[in-house]
Amino acid sequence: MNRREYLLAAASVFAMGSAPGAQAALAKAGDGPPEPPFDPQIRYGIKIPMRDGVQLSATLYLPRGLQTPRPTIFSLTPYTADLYHPEGVSFSANGYPYLSVDMRGRGESGGEFSPFVTDPDDGRDIVDWIAKQPFCNGKVGMCGLSYVGYTQWGTVRGDPAGLATIVPSAPAYIGFDFPIRYNIFFNFAATWLARVWGNTGRITVYQDGEYWSKQFLNFLESGLPFRKLTEYFGLDSKSFDEWMEHPHQDEYWDRANPTPEQFAKLTIPVLSLCGAYDGDQPGTLEFHRQHLKQAGDKAQHYLVIGPWGHLEVRKPKAEYYGIKVGEASVLDMPKLHREWFAFAMEGGKRPEFLKKKVAHYLMVADEWRYADTIEGVTSRYETLHLQSSGNPDSVYRSGTLGAAPARRSEPDHFVYDPRDLSVPKLEATLTQSHLLDQTMVLAASGGKLIYHSEPFESDTEVSGFFKFAAWIAIDQPDTDMLVSIYDIGPDGSSMFLTEQHMRARYRESLRAEKLIDTKAPLRYDFDRFFFVSRLIRKGHRLRLVVRPNEGLGWQKNYNSGKPVADETMADARTVTVRLYHDAAHPSALSIPIGQPNS
Repeated sequence: MNRREYLLAAASVFAMGSAPGAQAALAKAGDGPPEPPFDPQIRYGIKIPMRDGVQLSATLYLPRGLQTPRPTIFSLTPYTADLYHPEGVSFSANGYPYLSVDMRGRGESGGEFSPFVTDPDDGRDIVDWIAKQPFCNGKVGMCGLSYVGYTQWGTVRGDPAGLATIVPSAPAYIGFDFPIRYNIFFNFAATWLARVWGNTGRITVYQDGEYWSKQFLNFLESGLPFRKLTEYFGLDSKSFDEWMEHPHQDEYWDRANPTPEQFAKLTIPVLSLCGAYDGDQPGTLEFHRQHLKQAGDKAQHYLVIGPWGHLEVRKPKAEYYGIKVGEASVLDMPKLHREWFAFAMEGGKRPEFLKKKVAHYLMVADEWRYADTIEGVTSRYETLHLQSSGNPDSVYRSGTLGAAPARRSEPDHFVYDPRDLSVPKLEATLTQSHLLDQTMVLAASGGKLIYHSEPFESDTEVSGFFKFAAWIAIDQPDTDMLVSIYDIGPDGSSMFLTEQHMRARYRESLRAEKLIDTKAPLRYDFDRFFFVSRLIRKGHRLRLVVRPNEGLGWQKNYNSGKPVADETMADARTVTVRLYHDAAHPSALSIPIGQPNS
């Protein structure tokens, strides 16, 4: 298709200046927001050749009547191009050509889908092809959520010359937070593979949460090894079989993400978006962290953390998961994206919303706060020490979180038998969001240890990353633990804040296992909690819960010390977990206190 066919003959004044300037010139007079200046024109089945001869299929959205080559945006998706129709309409209506591209082996594209493998080469080939098209002025940007956020970082690894900016929303950092998070596999990985198997979407079965909860429970009851998970669900997946051979971070996972050298040379503007309750928040922040670590002052990287769940990062809402947030949090994402692309690719002004490099939403206060760095969000840490006068295995006889460490204290403990499925069975019955529901914490079944702070004496901003240093002894070679933190109101209401799980064999490093060979207490540093920003009201308390990581969403660890993917119910070992908090072993929770509001 030649330039004349793309650059339609209709007259257009869209011949100079940045997008905001052109939109102002074309806006209709009168009150209210201006009408988009262009009518989107859709062209299906655009074929993009890859270096190995495979052709990828794309849906192209052109601003009808556009005569001047423009910066062009695309998304590379495994979920079929139709999913990004809203972006296509929005961008093209405002003067940006846009392509939604099916990944190889998905939708209408040729080749075989291989998660996390082909993205760098295909991404580069797409950028190179778009940059040469008659509708493009040589500058190419990317956007998209989740895996479509990751494909932007995969494309960075391909190092295409024409890539001018990326806007990754909630991208997974491969091997760090998907399909394993901190070296524990998601059961959801099987659900996701079912969604992207073959060329079609399978969105209906993917969204059937009740079906998957029941199936995961049935799989646990079968006692089969984890590596049989996809086979149990009737799915033949070479990718899953490969993953089972790489149970922790290693070169296999590293190949999917930019290298330190590639991060260091990345000087194009980057806008990262994620949410407080977004499952891929760890991935977003790890990309941000690695980019700044390697590129230093050369990194033009802005970060926005809203009070959102995963899907709300793409389309913010004031109410989700049973909670309500302020209207200020409901950003106009299409507008922010357009302003960013005008800034990054056309020399326009930086979006007014991005006052500093880091923006985070302070819940309860319902306002945006700003900092120069993610570390700068926190002014100091306040340390609370664990204490108890008896085993704190219930909210009604909990331990305490106090300012002073205990001098003499017996260790607390819980017992966990992996053959006991009462906790996942209870979880399978729940319908309310875990953010507000306390059923799992209040339940008599399941081992757990619970500690409460004293009521806060004044409203306090808690913003940043909690840290928990715990002295723990176990009597088996391995086990999985989960630490959760909640905001508890004077009326007993609960709001989930943050959590982190840990597999004991990876206590020292995510890149090498070390089974536990002593019954003596060892220090476990839980320092990978989700970012939180919340105003804790006067009279509220913090609740700390330590328990087995035995939910429906996670790979089962039977505590034997064998490769976890190969363990069966027959390998199960009951573990006693002892949590120490005496003078020699001062277990403590560190609370990130936010900066004073200037």
